[in-house]
Amino acid sequence: MPSPSLSREHLGLLLGFIGMAIFGGTLPATRLAVSGFDPLALTAQRTAIAGLCALVLLLVLRRPLPPSRLWPQLAIAMLCVSILFPFLMALAVQTVDASHGGVVFGIMPIATALVAVMITHERPRPLFWIASFSGAGLVIAFALRQGGGALSAGDLLLFAAVAISAIGYAFSGRLTASMPGWEVISWVLVMALPISLPASLLAMPQDLSHIALKPWLGLFYVALFSQWIGFFAWNAGMAMGGIARVSQVQLLQPFVTFMLAALFNGETITPQIILFAAAVVATVAISTRTRARAPALLQTDAGAAASAMPALDGGSRRLNSR
Repeated sequence: MPSPSLSREHLGLLLGFIGMAIFGGTLPATRLAVSGFDPLALTAQRTAIAGLCALVLLLVLRRPLPPSRLWPQLAIAMLCVSILFPFLMALAVQTVDASHGGVVFGIMPIATALVAVMITHERPRPLFWIASFSGAGLVIAFALRQGGGALSAGDLLLFAAVAISAIGYAFSGRLTASMPGWEVISWVLVMALPISLPASLLAMPQDLSHIALKPWLGLFYVALFSQWIGFFAWNAGMAMGGIARVSQVQLLQPFVTFMLAALFNGETITPQIILFAAAVVATVAISTRTRARAPALLQTDAGAAASAMPALDGGSRRLNSR
């Protein structure tokens, strides 16, 4: 019979894989959703739906309000992961494929780690910096190659989304030192309700009957799974299986995105995309393993997420990652 600790680690890996797979579907689902909703309406509606669900859960469980000293950090996380990141991503996937975005988003763990380094003033090993800048260089080279020698507007939006999400995920990671990861993303979404609810009503399309089924499915996926539920599985997996071990599952995320983009968006995944993604994943793996040990404040659950992405949607979700 397997030992309880081994079973707990296996369950943590399974939950981490489920969370990663949910985040991997964010780009394909967003691309489906923007075929029926404009980016502003999609961002407002996904955040409002997730926020209302989070509010109900917090009320049912009678969770107390976070201490006032944490509100500034919650506000930063809310602005980054619930408003700016999903909006920039929705704008980007109007002009680039989900598979293209999957390669660019592959450096999100590196971007989040860089923000964490700045917050904690830690001094990573030289190999961390070499791997990080190599990964960023590979993504830029991929974007230039795909764009015929120039960065497209979609690429610039994706890079901006990565930078914004990294900030949000790093601050979310700090908050997990004071409360569980699921509660962090829930309060972030509730805090966004005064913005997301009015914006959702104002941006709602006048004739909903003309919106096909697929955009609706994309909307509810990014709202319920990428923006909220994915963090439950990911954070629980990190807590049970260990941050170092479970975070490595995230290296599979670009390939999950490719598979789902081919299946649901009808995109063609070329060998070039696979090769670039594999090279980026290798640099992420090296940077993750060579980074100096972070202070205890950031050694809590993950965050893309966060990605939270909705991170969803979908970071280094080692720091509570859309």
